[in-house]
Amino acid sequence: MLRRVAPIVLTLVVVVVGIFALAAGPRTPPPRPGADFVVLVGVAGLRWDDVDPQRTPTLWQMAREGSIGSLSVRSAYRPTCPLDGWLTLGAGSFAGWTGGQRDGTCPPTEVRVDKPDRIGANLPEQESVVMHNQDRLPWGTVPGALSESVRCSVAVGPGAAVAAARPFGRVDRYEPTLPADPAGLLGSCVLSIVDLGTVAGTDPAERAAAARDADAQLARVLAARPPHSLVIVAGVADTEQPSRLHVAVADGPGWDNGWLTSPTTGRRGYLQLIDLAPTALTALGRPMPDRQFLGRPAESVGGRPDDLAAAIAEPADADREAAAQREVAGGFFILLAGVQVVLAVAVLPLLRRARRHAGPYGPKPVSRRVVAVVELLLVAAALAMPAALLAEAVPWWRNTYPAVTFAGLTAALLAAATLLVRLAPGYRSTLGPLGAVAGLTVLAVGLDVVTGARLQLNGVVGYSALEGGRYAGLGTVGLGVFIAASLLTAGWLAQRVRREWRPTVMVLIGGAAVVVVGSPYLGADSIGAIALTAGVSVAAAISTGGWLTMTRLAWAGMAGLAVMIGFAVVDLGRPPGERGSLGRFLAALGDGTGGLTVQRSSASSFQTLVNSPLTVLALVGALLLWFALLQPWGGLRRLFGIYPAIRAAMAGTGVAVGIGGVLGAVALDVAGAAAAVVVPMAALSALRVLDHAADRTRPATDRPQDAGPSDAGPPAAGPSDAGSSDAGPADADRSDAASPQAGASDGDSSGAGAVGAGDEGSGAAPAGDAGASHEPRRDRGRAIRSSAEVATG
Repeated sequence: MLRRVAPIVLTLVVVVVGIFALAAGPRTPPPRPGADFVVLVGVAGLRWDDVDPQRTPTLWQMAREGSIGSLSVRSAYRPTCPLDGWLTLGAGSFAGWTGGQRDGTCPPTEVRVDKPDRIGANLPEQESVVMHNQDRLPWGTVPGALSESVRCSVAVGPGAAVAAARPFGRVDRYEPTLPADPAGLLGSCVLSIVDLGTVAGTDPAERAAAARDADAQLARVLAARPPHSLVIVAGVADTEQPSRLHVAVADGPGWDNGWLTSPTTGRRGYLQLIDLAPTALTALGRPMPDRQFLGRPAESVGGRPDDLAAAIAEPADADREAAAQREVAGGFFILLAGVQVVLAVAVLPLLRRARRHAGPYGPKPVSRRVVAVVELLLVAAALAMPAALLAEAVPWWRNTYPAVTFAGLTAALLAAATLLVRLAPGYRSTLGPLGAVAGLTVLAVGLDVVTGARLQLNGVVGYSALEGGRYAGLGTVGLGVFIAASLLTAGWLAQRVRREWRPTVMVLIGGAAVVVVGSPYLGADSIGAIALTAGVSVAAAISTGGWLTMTRLAWAGMAGLAVMIGFAVVDLGRPPGERGSLGRFLAALGDGTGGLTVQRSSASSFQTLVNSPLTVLALVGALLLWFALLQPWGGLRRLFGIYPAIRAAMAGTGVAVGIGGVLGAVALDVAGAAAAVVVPMAALSALRVLDHAADRTRPATDRPQDAGPSDAGPPAAGPSDAGSSDAGPADADRSDAASPQAGASDGDSSGAGAVGAGDEGSGAAPAGDAGASHEPRRDRGRAIRSSAEVATG
């Protein structure tokens, strides 16, 4: 009865832990003092390395008194050209000008602005731009939503006219250039948008001259700003490939001496271009439009250094890091995929010849040195992701040759980690390398997440602020690696305890991992927490043995669904501006716009599937598992029969990464990251098991003195060739391996009874093994008889 109830109880525990991890969130910050006027000033291409006290004294002083941050200018197109950026600013959502993307370059910033009277202006192309964004782009953006939310708006310059134009093309008040005294113009409407030109090119002298001119115009704006106003200066767009991070400064009541941030980033010092429109409306105390912005109101938080030069150096350094990350990341993943493919091919002949034959006939075994080298390469391949993550602790992007520096750092860390695994106690045991690699990986990724995920932000194996997808918490690659490592760690620990305690160990380790992944204070990945909950439920259900039946898979699906429903109820109860991705999607389904989200997810999944090197890792891993490791000669089925907790961990990993990839719209990226850890360890463990498949153990008897040479059987395997350091109840449950179920899952022609001492308790215990005394007498007797039959038959 207890065995039947235990999976239900443990599943409920996982569900409760998952809902708790997702529901707990930061408190809503107190309302910020409002403003009577908002002035949005845009300078396309302006970056933090263009700002200094000499050429931009006005902006420098404004940054000293206000709040600063790095602005991600993602729009509907990449790069975000000036017209795309201005249109996105006025829409509060990702938008794109018609024909704005041409072979990765920005077309000339030309827009027709008609001025039929002395007050306002018209944009003849606005209606076609609106239709383009509504019908052809997947965000359902409404250009001009910001100006539609206020009674009156002012635009200065053509870029500002694009941002301020209402959906039908009307600009309330317009001036092509900034007047000598703009006080009257800026005070005529509560919202003013000013275009101060463009800072473009790579020549330092040209950029300095453009920044100096924009700063001089900014001085006139600040001198004429209305009383009790909020002024925001933003580098609203890129001017060329590649994309960069740009300037964001806010100065006004309640925005003093802080870092800018936003709920869309969750990272101090970062905000998005789509956040500026809701920030302006919130400051003015105006309601949001009927179709919610994708952006959220920005806010100012403390912690900024008193020294302004040191403070500005942080976003400037982040821009350099993000640019270097983009150059290095693609090569790293391609190289990793290539190495994994080569190792997958190299391990095939070793698997074929790994079994040592007891008779005089059979293929010659591979040299021990060759096998040892391949095993170390498999360990290194599994540790490549954690090593690359730890390399971010050193500012390699500041070097003249960032790619070479990163490669050297990663190689050094990888060598050190591989050596650490090689020297770890128990390395020669079957599961020793797997446990060490999984533990080190969990430690590296987990500590980074707990301490703020600094290594993942703009990291090669993390996420880039330039992409605009994630700025805090656990990224896609980190999620796959952490899921695989945490479940393998749980399986390794569960295999070392008694069978009845294994589900508990799985739930404890897996529940902690769910909290790390899903908590808004840590991983902040609700989809990942839902997926991991299902994986933990599967692992706990089959950790004592048995197959992944439809009933158990249904329990796992119900656990993930229960967490999703629980979090959805909590998320929908929050105000619209504080909801997460799940709550916003369900709300969109309610108002009939959920199809846009599905369309975006489908498009994102397809692009990721065909463009990501992680797809290769996932496919190569699946092919190696199915056509080699899971074959009768591949060793993995034998490994699963001897170590059911490891089989449970790998099955749970497969379920979790599958759900995470589908719900997260990242195709096989999560699975590929997990495969980079799981597949090398599965191959290495299979080699170890096959190496001991022909070992024999001495059958134990109640009267050892009666056993003569004729009936004693083959001598017991020694520590050097049977891995006896693994023997004992802490490493394996002998009753599992001796049971018919273990033999059935083994799938090897030698049968469960032929499993040697090197398989960590898979067969009968050697004479004098203290661990055998912990097993029930009937199980020991059955194991002894099985071993005796093999020895004499």
